[in-house]
Amino acid sequence: MAAKRDYYEVLGLQKGASDDEIKKAFRSLAKKYHPDVNKEPGAEEKFKEINEAYDVLSDPQKKARYDQFGFEDPTQGFGGGGAGGFGGFGGGFGGFDDIINSIFGNGRRQSSNGPRDGADVQKQMNITFEEAVYGCKKKIRLSVDEDCISCGGSGAASRSDIKTCPKCNGRGRVIMRQQTIFGVSQMETVCPDCKGRGKIVTKKCPDCGGTGRVRRTKDVEINIPAGMQTGMSMRMEGYGQSGFNGGQPGDLYISFICGEHPQFKRDGLDIILTIPLSFTQAALGDTIKVPTIDGDVELKIPAGTQPGTKLKLRGRGTKNPKGGMGRGDQYVICNVEVPTNLSSEEKKILQDLAACEKSEKKSPWDKFLSGFKNIFK
Repeated sequence: MAAKRDYYEVLGLQKGASDDEIKKAFRSLAKKYHPDVNKEPGAEEKFKEINEAYDVLSDPQKKARYDQFGFEDPTQGFGGGGAGGFGGFGGGFGGFDDIINSIFGNGRRQSSNGPRDGADVQKQMNITFEEAVYGCKKKIRLSVDEDCISCGGSGAASRSDIKTCPKCNGRGRVIMRQQTIFGVSQMETVCPDCKGRGKIVTKKCPDCGGTGRVRRTKDVEINIPAGMQTGMSMRMEGYGQSGFNGGQPGDLYISFICGEHPQFKRDGLDIILTIPLSFTQAALGDTIKVPTIDGDVELKIPAGTQPGTKLKLRGRGTKNPKGGMGRGDQYVICNVEVPTNLSSEEKKILQDLAACEKSEKKSPWDKFLSGFKNIFK
């Protein structure tokens, strides 16, 4: 079993970090590695590790013991619950469920009166080969729910029309008791009167009908970096659904499908181009102009080039859309074409070449047969 990493290191913090720093770091990492969002290998294990670290560092008593003893806490008051799975999903430690719900809006127990982040929005975009290779600016149309401007998201016609819910006294949750054959059981649930908000609206806002939200359509301009490939995505922070009660808006995730080119083929950052060569060019060699995404460049064809030979043009591939100094290469595959419809003069020249090869036993067929002769001697 691999050794546990320091909890502060897991959250990217220094020892002695404040509660706000711990919570902020956890929110950011949980949002990045949550299995519902991140499908990369190892993301789930990473999320469990983040969960366990936050379980300890968000609890003052556990944090104090961890700061003093590390993983050698004689009371074993932390670490065990988080390591067994997604530890606190059942509401076992303060604040985790509220934070996860604010990040993903997935219906777990929440503090409805507190700020909640808006949901992320996912879009798919088709771009041409040229747009992918060179980069471009594009506009994408979004329809997102935002706070109603008239009521500021409260859903009320005015501030005086907002009252504390008398059923839950503003908590947003109530205790329900039920008689069973085993006795009286009780369960905490969302307040049915205020739907968990802790407030009730006596007069609804006429513009949003009391929901506090309105749907707006807007065009967002995005800068697509050069070198984008099919399956890649980019994140635009704050362009998702707006948050609740002052929460941060979600993010926009755009995945790309890149078009193809009739001649250029892509292999990661590399460009593949197949070119035709005449028999004489392949045999005698030549210097030709070859198309690249940067324009035509000269390429030397060595004498005796064989069909399928791959020549490299260094640095003539695409840029890395994730940044970095390097570029891919362009590979030129030589397709030697056999001449057809020969003129009488061309036939005569090739016949002379064939006679020369035969007299000097240089033809490929002679070399092929000689291998068999050596075997059966």
